[in-house]
Amino acid sequence: MGTDNGTLRAPLRLNNRSLLVEYFRIPFKIGSDPDPPHGPLSGCRRIGAADATGFVATLDADSQEGAIRREFRICDLRLFGSVVPTATAEAWLRESGEEWSRAEPITDPEGREVSWTWASAQGAVFLPFDPDELMLNFWSEAYQQMWKTPHSATISRLGKNLYYRLRPYSASALRIALRRLFSRLQSRAAFPRWPVEPALHDLYGFVLGAIEEAVGASVPWIAPWPDGHSWALVLTHDVELAGGLEAIESIASYEETLGYRSSWNLVGRRYEVDPATVEQLRDRGFEIGVHGLYHDGRDLESSETLRERLPEMRALAIKWGAVGFRSPATHRVWEWMPLLGFEYDSSYPDTDPYEPQPGGCCSWLPFFNGDLVELPLTLPQDHTLFVILRRRGAETWIDKAEFLRSRGGMALIDTHPDYLVEEASRTAYDAFLAHFADDETAWRALPREVAAWWRRRAESQLELSPDGRWYVAGPAADEARVQIGVVTHQPPLSAGFRLRG
Repeated sequence: MGTDNGTLRAPLRLNNRSLLVEYFRIPFKIGSDPDPPHGPLSGCRRIGAADATGFVATLDADSQEGAIRREFRICDLRLFGSVVPTATAEAWLRESGEEWSRAEPITDPEGREVSWTWASAQGAVFLPFDPDELMLNFWSEAYQQMWKTPHSATISRLGKNLYYRLRPYSASALRIALRRLFSRLQSRAAFPRWPVEPALHDLYGFVLGAIEEAVGASVPWIAPWPDGHSWALVLTHDVELAGGLEAIESIASYEETLGYRSSWNLVGRRYEVDPATVEQLRDRGFEIGVHGLYHDGRDLESSETLRERLPEMRALAIKWGAVGFRSPATHRVWEWMPLLGFEYDSSYPDTDPYEPQPGGCCSWLPFFNGDLVELPLTLPQDHTLFVILRRRGAETWIDKAEFLRSRGGMALIDTHPDYLVEEASRTAYDAFLAHFADDETAWRALPREVAAWWRRRAESQLELSPDGRWYVAGPAADEARVQIGVVTHQPPLSAGFRLRG
């Protein structure tokens, strides 16, 4: 999909708000359709242009009667959510007052027909699903409810509980052996694929491409990164043990020589944190985050435990000047994360089958969970690569970061000074930093800077100048960039990737 008919010269016209349109900061106005469709289709969300007859109609939260909730496929996209089956969609479209024809088939995972996308003679498109619901199902990992088998659900429960229950009683070698054995089961998960899962971003391209096709113009939007940068590179560290504290200086000093700064996530009550260490790191431009209270895997085991521990974690955040949180072992509960009271959370991987809580949000851009900014972990963790999978070198990190660079994403890495004391791991990390040290296209930012930027971007909007040019108004005006058109033909995965699933 796509168009060469120029740039949109007026805000998109919506009859109901669209999370996807707002996420990309595409200009829009809410208003009634002067000639709305008849029948059930009239209750759907419609996205069009003031000077065009074409529009895109999609389901929304109030128009899903008759839809079925399931996993489905469209144009090689793997999606999870509510979809109106063929017979129901045809009945709706007959009442709309327009002539419609089938466009792209929508199937189940076995290739059987579920529904279709539809196109009208007047240039309209009907998508029998809600893109907003699909986005949220990826972000929140609700897709797991639609594809997980009892076998995979058992694996997930074992991963969350077994490792931490055995940890106090097991020798390190035995723990690692158990993790390696368990990883063979985890690697069987077909979704999300590892180390890259493009399904969510391919959905963005598909829907935005449909909008451009319908309105006959390229849509403007606010680029994801400030000051002309085309991607972001973010360094974070989780300090799990007291020994990791001793390794901070060596790692931080090397990062400084290459012009980097990073975030250090500290555990509140597992070891003693010298206030002078925190102050020195902050004075040098580094960031401190909170990495749970005891690193025992229980901070988010229940709402009662979270309520019990949260006041002390918040007190540590104030003491350290921390605005960010990462849960030990990336444990996460979508509904509870905004209750933490931090500016941002970084507990969601984009894709990671090897953690005690496998899965991922499938996003390589930040997003909001309520008022909380989520910064996804988008590069494999060092312990996973070098200890569990026994890989060597920086190639996996570099290949994934190069892919994210090609897609304008955020490469956010999480390493552990406890493991970087090993020569092979440290050599790989140093090589990764050196590889991108001279890349001027990268925004080398701290997590708190990314979260603050994402808020400014969300509070800004595109407006038209008197000469018909789009410009950014709002808190991000001096640093944001206007991007025109949706990139729908993405570069392929590099040959170095071997995707599962």
